[in-house]
Amino acid sequence: MVQVKIESIRASLMSEHRLVILKDINSERLLPIWIGRCEAEAIAIRLQNIETPRPLTHDLLNHAISDLGGEIISITVHDLRNSTFYAQIAVNLGTKSVKIDSRPSDAIALAVRADATILVAEHVMAEASIVPEPDITEGQDDQELSAFREFINTLDLGDLPVQ
Repeated sequence: MVQVKIESIRASLMSEHRLVILKDINSERLLPIWIGRCEAEAIAIRLQNIETPRPLTHDLLNHAISDLGGEIISITVHDLRNSTFYAQIAVNLGTKSVKIDSRPSDAIALAVRADATILVAEHVMAEASIVPEPDITEGQDDQELSAFREFINTLDLGDLPVQ
């Protein structure tokens, strides 16, 4: 299993869907998972420590598990089939441990409320994770950019119309 943290939540300009980006804590691998707007807001509300006047659904489930003597230990994104991610919520109930089937978005929203570990199966990371390209400006110093600056400085922009 690969331990991850929430790197960000991003909005799509083309739909109401959001992306939660999970980052491998030991490497640069990122796992993007499409989630719904409501689940993204539920995750963001908790990450930003925003107080709500009444418990949200994920708060309610977290309180119910806790009040019944359970403890959410971790959530695991354990499978990827036909472009659909599958997750489980691991709950300890005294001497008994149970795994509850869940959508990853709901499991993550619950994990941030319970301060539970977020895990991803290695085969899921191998299949669906990405490694971002390094920033092209990293390691470049002023000397490497001087040719570009010289070109810009030689441009005659006097004939451009002013708006």
